[in-house]
Amino acid sequence: MTVSGGASEADLKGPAAALGGSALLPAIAAAFALGIFAFDAATELDIAVAVLYVVVVLLSVNFLRRRGVFIVASGCMVLTVLAYLLSHPVEADTALVRVVMSLSAIAATAFLALKNQSANMAVQEQARLLDLTHDTIFVRDMGDVITYWNRGAEELYGWPREEAVGNVSHQLMKTVFPVPLEGITAELLRVGRWEGELIHTRRDGARLTLSSRWSLQRDERGRPVATMETNNDITERNQAQEALRRTQAELAHLNRVMTLGELTASIAHEVNQPLAGIVTNGAASLRWLDRKPPELDEARGAVQSMIDDGMRASEVIKRIRALSKKTELQKARLSVNGLIDDVVRLVEREMLDQLVSLRLEVAPALPAVLGDRVQLQQVIINLVMNGMEAMAAVTGRPRELMIRAHRHEGEQVLIEVRDSGVGIEPEVIENLFNAFFTTKPNGMGMGLSISRSIIEAHGGRIWATRNSGAGATFQFTLPSYREAAS
Repeated sequence: MTVSGGASEADLKGPAAALGGSALLPAIAAAFALGIFAFDAATELDIAVAVLYVVVVLLSVNFLRRRGVFIVASGCMVLTVLAYLLSHPVEADTALVRVVMSLSAIAATAFLALKNQSANMAVQEQARLLDLTHDTIFVRDMGDVITYWNRGAEELYGWPREEAVGNVSHQLMKTVFPVPLEGITAELLRVGRWEGELIHTRRDGARLTLSSRWSLQRDERGRPVATMETNNDITERNQAQEALRRTQAELAHLNRVMTLGELTASIAHEVNQPLAGIVTNGAASLRWLDRKPPELDEARGAVQSMIDDGMRASEVIKRIRALSKKTELQKARLSVNGLIDDVVRLVEREMLDQLVSLRLEVAPALPAVLGDRVQLQQVIINLVMNGMEAMAAVTGRPRELMIRAHRHEGEQVLIEVRDSGVGIEPEVIENLFNAFFTTKPNGMGMGLSISRSIIEAHGGRIWATRNSGAGATFQFTLPSYREAAS
């Protein structure tokens, strides 16, 4: 369905809407026809007076349907012949020629008028259909001046057609574009369409976010003449998505805090190590300085070790604070090896306490990934903690946890966490990543759901499989930095 970009509001409603609202029009047409007949019958001028009947035919198109116009044209032709018979002798060849010319003109005018009426009715029907949709649809010419404005646009924006038509659309609605308008126009002219999100301002000043689709209309020579713009209001949808994102961030933060609580022993151990080093090196420094003469080089080395241990403790605290803070998603170029090393340091003491042995298989020269360090660490910690819990009841065989990282399908990185625990039942695998689904007696069922949200937000995928032997494997992919950045 198309609407001519050059059509005005009156064009879309048809000539009848512009003129046919007057009850005088049929009377005027009838009086004009009688006047032509009287003049033609009473005079013997060498002119084709009957040609003026074409005006009557054109007037009738504005208040009659196809059958009525045909009857009017036929009547005009009958009046033409009757006037000829009344005022001219049969043998008058020149008069007969004028009659034939008049009849031909009336017939041709009726044919063209009916054809134009059919085209106008088709356009009117299209306009009525466009008014039935809840979408906002308007047409603007190549100068962005509005030429058509449907009922949906009236309801959404607040301007009636009479006020909207004739205005520059982007000025009327104070359009905010996602990219410069020049780029959008270039794409529209190149491919004939454009889609994206716009911000429009209603008549009452309210700002709306819209999903917009533009279609370029060309004439028979291929020249651009107009653009039809269709908009859907997605303001509430975006607000709901933003609320959902904030809720997910809150849950992810809660999950991190709970996980840190479970890792208290590991955190205390990692902090105590550099602190103990600082104390030891401080005591050593005093001893070197108490010597006679003082061993300044040794004391200097001990002080440097204290500084190094202090930096280590500071880094540990920074990592813990980052995990405990509630922050927005911040993507940056990350090393997969660095992510895994940070996680291993945090869970190392917990593994020792639970008699879990860790095996690392990290491929060298892995490509970097683009992501949020805290959130990706949270995913790996969740999977590691789940693996250790799955092995808590294992006796009679080693409790082994393996973390692997390698290239996957070209430019992706695959990270696996494999345990030797009790495994996963086949009917459970499909629901593992659903919110509030858990197999733990005291579990919230949010850890894996949050992990899936994080990985999908990074353009990856996460899944779980049963091992051929004991235990299960959780895997997720991340696009490499080059792929993600492109």
